[in-house]
Amino acid sequence: MGEEKEVMSDHVISSPSFEVEVPETLHQIGQGQQVCPSASTIIIHHDSWFQVGLVLTTSVNCAYALGYAGTLMVPLGWIGGVTGMILSTIISLYASTLMAKIHQYGEKRHIRFRDLAGFMYGWRAYVIVWGLQYANLFLINIGFIILGGHALKAFYLLFREDHEMKLSYFIIIAGLACVFFAVSVPHLSALRVWMAVSTFLSIVYFTIAFALSLKDGINAPPRDYSIPGSTSSRTFTTIGAAASLVFVYNTGMIPEIQATVRAPVVDNMLKALYFQFTIGVVPVHAVTYIGYWAYGSKSSSYLLYNVSGPVWLRGLANLAAFFQSIITLHIFASPTYEYLDTKYRISGSAVALRNLAFRTVVRGGYLAITIFLSALLPFLGDFMSFTGAISTIPLTFILPNHMYIVAMRKQISSLQKSWHWFNIVFFSCIAIAALVAAVRLIAMDSKTYHAFADL
Repeated sequence: MGEEKEVMSDHVISSPSFEVEVPETLHQIGQGQQVCPSASTIIIHHDSWFQVGLVLTTSVNCAYALGYAGTLMVPLGWIGGVTGMILSTIISLYASTLMAKIHQYGEKRHIRFRDLAGFMYGWRAYVIVWGLQYANLFLINIGFIILGGHALKAFYLLFREDHEMKLSYFIIIAGLACVFFAVSVPHLSALRVWMAVSTFLSIVYFTIAFALSLKDGINAPPRDYSIPGSTSSRTFTTIGAAASLVFVYNTGMIPEIQATVRAPVVDNMLKALYFQFTIGVVPVHAVTYIGYWAYGSKSSSYLLYNVSGPVWLRGLANLAAFFQSIITLHIFASPTYEYLDTKYRISGSAVALRNLAFRTVVRGGYLAITIFLSALLPFLGDFMSFTGAISTIPLTFILPNHMYIVAMRKQISSLQKSWHWFNIVFFSCIAIAALVAAVRLIAMDSKTYHAFADL
């Protein structure tokens, strides 16, 4: 994984066709490059497209997928849910490839989403995209800690049903585990071994959830698949679920992940994306459909609450979901960590006392805020809708289409430009409607449940 070489330069990497400027960072970038400004060198590490594909697949097949039967299929039903998931897969692949193709726009490596926006539009866009992306990642991380808490609570309830331990307690435990992992793993490229672990854990909980749901579905009486709620409430839940569909397949950090792939970075990133959106999405679709088939409108926002079967199997699935959530949270928190490490010039050995202390205090502080908000408002489905509306849709569909117009304006036809403008307008309308629906859902649940609710 790791042929390494040093290139002495002013942060410029030679390419067969042109020179690509490398922006400053203390994490691994480029073809897996780590810039060390103090040494005026670039250490190059090569991550294959398959490794990057595993990172992308991990983000899709995270424990969030155990909730899609309840958060997507229940409000959308069979026709809307299946159609929506398939269309979302296709559209998300298309939008992601647009971002991948402009990674080297202007003969410059854009290792951060905000860098690309700033290069194209100026400082104001840099700040706006920066805010959108970090809001997106922060809300996603809230969801992962909620998921970790649910997994631990479900494990606890297998052995004790006294409910003395509330969900908020398990969320705190999950958050502390995330802090320990964040201190131990310095940057995204250090996750190489953990990607194999994450993949194994995903296989464990997907296999168990699928098998137990299939068993329950075969043995259960006819289920109710009607969409619950009144006409007005169904309208808002349907719009919210549509926003969550966007959330399923997209990270909002394609440039940051593409930054670790070896040359040719565009071709290899496209291979990684094709892997993610073909083989990589099969488990998500399978467990979502089988879960909804087995439990109908009673499907939970965490599928392992529904399944029945041997205690040891359900316990294993919950523990696998818990540990996989920790690993995946680190992927989505990595841009924040990279920014903080670069800003405060944290370089050198990852186990140096200064670096360990910095990661403990700074990353621990960031996660402490995340833990508090996760425990305060543990409404996972609502946060998925809100995240999709406020940040995932703009970052995944609106901006990539406009950026592609700007980058390829001399190469694309008027018809192609019209197509991209249609996407921009359409998804802008979807984002506005989804935001209204998500805010209403959070407000309604806040009235129904108190703060630090034990869901």
